[in-house]
Amino acid sequence: MTSATEHLGLAPVDPAGARPAVSLTGVTKDFGNVHAVRGIELSIQPGEVVAFLGPNGAGKTTTIDMILGLSTPTSGSLSVLGLEPREAIARGLVAAVMQTGGLLKDLTVKETVEYTASLFADTRTADDVLADAGISGIADRLVARCSGGEQQRLRFAMALLSDPALLLLDEPTTGMDVEGRRSFWSSIRSDAQKGRTVLFATHYLEEADQYADRIILISQGKIVADGSGSEIKSLASGRTVRATLDNAETATTALAGIAGVDSVEVRGDSVYVHTKDSDAVARYLLTQTSARDIEIAAKGLEEAFLSLTGDHDTQGAGQ
Repeated sequence: MTSATEHLGLAPVDPAGARPAVSLTGVTKDFGNVHAVRGIELSIQPGEVVAFLGPNGAGKTTTIDMILGLSTPTSGSLSVLGLEPREAIARGLVAAVMQTGGLLKDLTVKETVEYTASLFADTRTADDVLADAGISGIADRLVARCSGGEQQRLRFAMALLSDPALLLLDEPTTGMDVEGRRSFWSSIRSDAQKGRTVLFATHYLEEADQYADRIILISQGKIVADGSGSEIKSLASGRTVRATLDNAETATTALAGIAGVDSVEVRGDSVYVHTKDSDAVARYLLTQTSARDIEIAAKGLEEAFLSLTGDHDTQGAGQ
């Protein structure tokens, strides 16, 4: 696949990172007395697949709007593929897939793509992007008769028309079934290997953990963590001890009193103890209770998200 920068006659993006796909230096954004973004420093290299996570009001949408050229920073500098955001978009180097909107229900899938292609001076063919999005088989179906997941893949196909070097995705797999998600991410990974950069927001934390090369957590307008899934998870201290108890509720008070225990949850006949000292909890369960099926696990991405952002509504991770 010819890269978008080559297609438009620009110098190819240096894969070694001489020219980042996205670069923010000291970026802030104020709305009156509200400081939505507070000095973000960020560099994303060509070919990276990056998940952008944070609770509601964290500044994610504001930051993405600035990358898309929909608003300008109050201070600091921002570039996309070495250009001003609006210039990069005008050249067809950037595309976005939003969660809703943008579709005419009385057109077929292929007619929708062809109509969108007519708005560009130079695009890939409708058949090519439909194939990449995995929806060639429904090309003649009316958009109104497409499922939510199929409509989302149609938006993906439309975004691929300009062969963008940077693709921004908002909740990209909403409405897709398991097979659809797997196929979608397979396509994304294939494109990334050819140099396309992908930045996506999602509330599916396991999706970010499984498919992103890098996860960026933002809270209160600042980046609080930036690294691979395993690196982010390692920032959540402690472990979770799970055990099956006949009377799980009665053990909660004693478990909560053990040094190092952060919280205790009961789900049916299972108890989950979040603790900095898993050995002490396991010892108590084995010697003082009738616990069985004891498991000790490192905390996952959800726990890291809660710990680092202070948010207790993980459904807001992609908003």
